[in-house]
Amino acid sequence: MSNRILTLALATALLTTLPLGADTRPNIIIMMADDMGYSDISPYGGEIDTPNLAKLARNGVRFTQFYNTARCCPTRASLITGLYPHQAGIGHMMDDRGIDGYRGNLNNRCRTIAEVLRPAGYATYISGKWHVTRHVAPEGPKFNWPLQRGFDRFFGTIHGAGSFYDPNSLTRDNTQIPPDKDFYYTDAISDNACRFIREHESQAPKKPFFMYVAYTAPHWPMHAKPEDIVKYKGKYDKGWDAMREARYQRMIKMGLIKPEWKLSPRDSKSPAWDQAADKAWELRLMEVYAAMVDTLDQGVGRIVDTLKETGNLENTVIMFLADNGGCAEGMGRGGKNGEHQTTYRDANPETVKPMADGELQSDMIPRRTRDGHAVRQGRGVMAGPADTYLGYGLSWANASNTPFREYKHWVHEGGISSPLIVHWPKGIAKSRNSKFESQPGHLIDLAATCVDLAQASYPKKVDTTEITPLEGVSLKPAFNGEPLKRTNPIFWEHEGNRAVRDGKWKAVAKGPAGDWELYDIDADRTELHDISKQNPSKLKQLVAQWENYAHRANVLPWIWKTPYGEQEPEKKGAKRKR
Repeated sequence: MSNRILTLALATALLTTLPLGADTRPNIIIMMADDMGYSDISPYGGEIDTPNLAKLARNGVRFTQFYNTARCCPTRASLITGLYPHQAGIGHMMDDRGIDGYRGNLNNRCRTIAEVLRPAGYATYISGKWHVTRHVAPEGPKFNWPLQRGFDRFFGTIHGAGSFYDPNSLTRDNTQIPPDKDFYYTDAISDNACRFIREHESQAPKKPFFMYVAYTAPHWPMHAKPEDIVKYKGKYDKGWDAMREARYQRMIKMGLIKPEWKLSPRDSKSPAWDQAADKAWELRLMEVYAAMVDTLDQGVGRIVDTLKETGNLENTVIMFLADNGGCAEGMGRGGKNGEHQTTYRDANPETVKPMADGELQSDMIPRRTRDGHAVRQGRGVMAGPADTYLGYGLSWANASNTPFREYKHWVHEGGISSPLIVHWPKGIAKSRNSKFESQPGHLIDLAATCVDLAQASYPKKVDTTEITPLEGVSLKPAFNGEPLKRTNPIFWEHEGNRAVRDGKWKAVAKGPAGDWELYDIDADRTELHDISKQNPSKLKQLVAQWENYAHRANVLPWIWKTPYGEQEPEKKGAKRKR
């Protein structure tokens, strides 16, 4: 009898030391960089100092064939809903083209990850860039802002791009705010993510959380703090050709790519480095770009440290990726034949006109800094400070996407290939640490993965609205080397650029009128040898699969010119809005 009493007493004591109702499901954090190339970070062959991402990779798994949708807002729509972007209403950018696939707003037939996980008992947070609604004004419609799409807390920007020192549409929850003094957006995104974790631990420690950390770095403008820029002074003095070759050799050595995948030729629009004009200016742009990625990595480190401090690191799934390939857009790079050409965003650049206290920034490219200096663009303007607004350009983007062809916008490998680092100490076997996972994955898989991890139920209907079923598969089996249950090919369309990937086969075309090309990705991932003429039946099969997808997923009717020279919307009688 006394033994039974002792046993009961011990059991009672043990139970009282455990949190009642503790939830063993993992926390989930998705972190995403903006306009960052496949090989920019050190776990994927880059020379930029990213020790925190490298540590996550060493203690996690790296996917080698993970794909995005080639552009900012379609990627965000696909990631947050688990659908192809046209199905969510954002097949292009933030304007309404009068067709369901191109509305520039998340529709009500999709559900965000937050809208699915919150009913399953998760707290939901977002820090960073939203960019899935055309309504960005502070007093405009907010039905597609984060708090109205399932998130408990939000800090970030509704719009897609802007100054890192004074971003437009900066918002906390549902209220737009001016930046604090000494504001730098990348740091603010990281610090607010840390804040949400700490507040969650103090207010709802028994609940798991989902957090989406959407960085804008290293998207233009090239803005970085002086102490981060100086770290890269001289780092790129040998130029973009040497940078590409060094990355390529590192990627082969580390086993990330196969030696038989030859380095794609330098883009024909890019001069050889020894023929480049204005080298000091070009070098400064790349130094600032590297500093931006470095600062992002520092923030990742702070988030990981906060997870450690709160006892959450072991059972938090961290997934880090990029929204598209490196960006070849020539933002602010005016001037021809190497001539300096400075333009000012304000009509009176010599007149100092500070912004008023509390004034909201409404411009993607500010006319002036908060202290009144006119914002400058053009060849020869040295990037970094708040009064500059430049992109790093095609040649550096070509290096960012080593070893692949093309860039953001296009659906050849350089435009859609993304790092994906997954870290989850409690759920990934130690034997998998630092391993590569070669099974193809896509943004459509992230929502399915979150639903799986959270043991959540994805709805078929909300009220009277039929919900579009998830397109992706859970990546969770691949964390530990198990096969994915993918039965369908993966598809792309952006600005008429098209692709389909089925096993080792990829068909891809540039522009609405471009011819289809065919590649064996196992043998030629850098897409240098078009084998369409040798495999006409395989190409025909893949193109037919793409056409079926395009019809069912709201890709058609197109807003682009068809190979027949007609505009599909007019042909179908749909109204177009520009």
